[in-house]
Amino acid sequence: MRVKRYLENPIITPEMVKPYHEGFEVIGAFNAGVAQYNGEILLVLRVAERPISDDPAIVKAPVFDAKERRVHVFDFRLDDERYDYSDPRVIRDRSTGQLAYLTSLSYLRLARSKDGRHFSIDDTPFVYPSNSMESFGIEDPRVTQMGETYYIYFSAVSLKGIGEVLVSTKDFVSITRHGMIFAPENKDVVLFPEKIGGKYFALHRPVPKGVGDPEIWIAESPDLLHWGNHRHLFGLRKGSWDSRRIGGGAVPIKTKQGWLELYHGADQEDRYSMGAVLLDLYDPGKVIARSREPILKPEAAYEVNGFFANVVFSCGALVEGDRIQLYYGAADQSMALAEFSLAEILDSLSVGVYE
Repeated sequence: MRVKRYLENPIITPEMVKPYHEGFEVIGAFNAGVAQYNGEILLVLRVAERPISDDPAIVKAPVFDAKERRVHVFDFRLDDERYDYSDPRVIRDRSTGQLAYLTSLSYLRLARSKDGRHFSIDDTPFVYPSNSMESFGIEDPRVTQMGETYYIYFSAVSLKGIGEVLVSTKDFVSITRHGMIFAPENKDVVLFPEKIGGKYFALHRPVPKGVGDPEIWIAESPDLLHWGNHRHLFGLRKGSWDSRRIGGGAVPIKTKQGWLELYHGADQEDRYSMGAVLLDLYDPGKVIARSREPILKPEAAYEVNGFFANVVFSCGALVEGDRIQLYYGAADQSMALAEFSLAEILDSLSVGVYE
């Protein structure tokens, strides 16, 4: 399949983003939701900022205090054997293996473009942590437009777990908060852009702690707030590029053949690639076909090398005729752009490789 990566990738890097917090550095501007508004293409960026440490033996961890409305920074020594620092994104308690802190704080910021390729980035946050369920930050937004309203949903992270929060806007200035719509542990939520059979539908990815795997489910709602009739949609495939975890990516694309979802999958080496699945147009809980091989996998230098190497993470897509303009996160650090043929993606899917 032909993949046209933009020659000037990555289109947004951490160096292009001014830190919001004093004494912090931007280490990631990635995994953005995508929208078109008022003649512009907007990327709702996840911006990750890390406290600067002048001592190489010290790792710092920022935490948003909802009561004081400020960020506290805690210091941890690398020789403290109570903690595991092997993953640069997190600090884990060695005795339990559980997350103790994150090494950065994420929030959402807008990037704006007239041509979809060259972006200016706002200096201040668009959506910032607001309560104790967001004390470790808010991550990986997606944007679904319905009428004049843009629904923005993101992962809220705290010691209580990771859940999905919904906000909405009509002007990308003011927002209305609707609360948590999927409780922990859950992430990678994607809302369909219209009602189907009188109901709203969403893909989501529960993370079982006991039995089960991190796989894609589907749910329905009468009002976007109350979700039920949860059903397992499709799962991991042993020995494949999506053998360890999968999750929704871009907002589903409506085609004559069905709903096309561009999703991410990770293998046993935590190498993240992108594939596609085709869902029934009238019953999106029914899988029609699925990628046997990745549509996009980490190969370019900015995908292979970065804060978390070997990652392409589908975020949002703009469709014009046969052209899909895909925005994706690269190496948990930057944003990149690639173009695909819609027809070629649909032709590449295989029936009978659902599981």
